[in-house]
Amino acid sequence: MARSRFQTSERATLDPFEALEGAVPPRDQRDLMERPFFSLAKAKRTQPILYKAGDTEVQVYAVPEHGLATIWDADILIWAGSHIVEALDRGLTPSRFFRFTPYQLLTAVGRATGNREYQLLKGALTRLQSTVVRTTIRQGEHWRRQQFSWINEWEELSTASGRSLGLELVLPDWFYQGVLDRRLVLTIDPAYFALTGGIERWLYRVARKHAGRQAEGWRFELRHLHAKSGSLARFSDFALDLRRLVQRQPLPGYRLEIERVYDLAGFAGEFIVMRPADAEGPVDNRSPAHPDYRDFGRTPIGISGAPESGLRAQAVNTDDRFSEVFQQLPLALEPLNSSNESNLKEARAGARESAAVATRRGARR
Repeated sequence: MARSRFQTSERATLDPFEALEGAVPPRDQRDLMERPFFSLAKAKRTQPILYKAGDTEVQVYAVPEHGLATIWDADILIWAGSHIVEALDRGLTPSRFFRFTPYQLLTAVGRATGNREYQLLKGALTRLQSTVVRTTIRQGEHWRRQQFSWINEWEELSTASGRSLGLELVLPDWFYQGVLDRRLVLTIDPAYFALTGGIERWLYRVARKHAGRQAEGWRFELRHLHAKSGSLARFSDFALDLRRLVQRQPLPGYRLEIERVYDLAGFAGEFIVMRPADAEGPVDNRSPAHPDYRDFGRTPIGISGAPESGLRAQAVNTDDRFSEVFQQLPLALEPLNSSNESNLKEARAGARESAAVATRRGARR
């Protein structure tokens, strides 16, 4: 990615920040942990993500040549955010302008360090830069929509002979400010980087944000969770994936359960329950610090959803109907924790919709 002498680089106005040496605990940004900001599939996705819940909007658009940034590409943002937080902890001054070597990043997120992985890293940086995000999250009382890319610019540094000297990138201010605010950052288990599936990676981030260290955990109605994921898989395939995850229990530090909910009208829906595996201990650092090597976009290609759903998967419905019927129906099983903003409203409404569909079907019979 050569720099034109006729263009003014944002790096000229920022102080460079050298990636820290030594082990840095991985941290994740809360806003990115539950909203559908990334593709969950390793196959190239060009269809936009359009999500709306109340006043919260997330729109993510791809350049057809590169496709949307994936949840594996987001490891770069987790790594960069972790270094920003660690620098603050050490009394250093971070910056949006990063300098680092591919080796530093790849080893930190459990990747191999060969030429193939280096080329995949550059592909991930390209997708992060070309993906366009519009969101209303963190816009204050005066509503407005902000637009940005996950990386403003990046460049490979090399000698005249072509030997790589490292990489430079500039993070967007929206992400940077969200990391500087320590209330919006959570430590995650290093074993997260070894998770191979897009849904299980996303589900771990949801569990870490909402269930945290609460002994009672947190629960989501499956249809509501489907909408929040931004997955292109049909709901039936998405639900099947979740049931398989419950069987495998792959999330580090958490256990998953499926609960069926009934109300006065009958079956109201299925919930997935996320609880810390050990309520007395932390939910991170349970696994070895050196997970299995993975890479950015390794094949075989996986689409979120059951096998064979593949490219036949349908776009999810992300309209606002969930919130319109909130609290119209008491459930036999209340959410385990109602102290957060979260998704209690949408979860109840999703269960309400499921019950209404079941009632209409019964009437037709």
